[in-house]
Amino acid sequence: MSQFQTLPFDAPDGWCAALVLLFAFAIGHAFADFPLQGDFLSHGKNRNSPPPPLADGRPGPVNLWAYLMSAHCLIHAGFVWLISGSPILAFAEFVLHWAIDWAKCEGRTSFAIDQWLHLATKAVYVAVLWFGWL
Repeated sequence: MSQFQTLPFDAPDGWCAALVLLFAFAIGHAFADFPLQGDFLSHGKNRNSPPPPLADGRPGPVNLWAYLMSAHCLIHAGFVWLISGSPILAFAEFVLHWAIDWAKCEGRTSFAIDQWLHLATKAVYVAVLWFGWL
């Protein structure tokens, strides 16, 4: 038995339960990507944009984007952990969200593709839980 309890509830046992879990992940994603992101994170996480000023008005350091991207992805990971109860899925969310947002900031994907990729990762999490792969 692992020292971490991965799920605070039973894994989804049917289509309805799986869709409810996917809906919960989508709601968490919407909260983390829109109202909880704000302009500071939204613009500052892009390494190709000038760093936003700090609270005291001084310009932010050149590498500020990496901290802001990480903070944004940690918010997402927190929602996945709260919804799934799995620190493993939370870590996967942190890494995958970082990679998907980095690709968007580099101009390799569009906003729409970015959002579909994020939802696809949530669908994979539901499948992982449903089939008991975790």
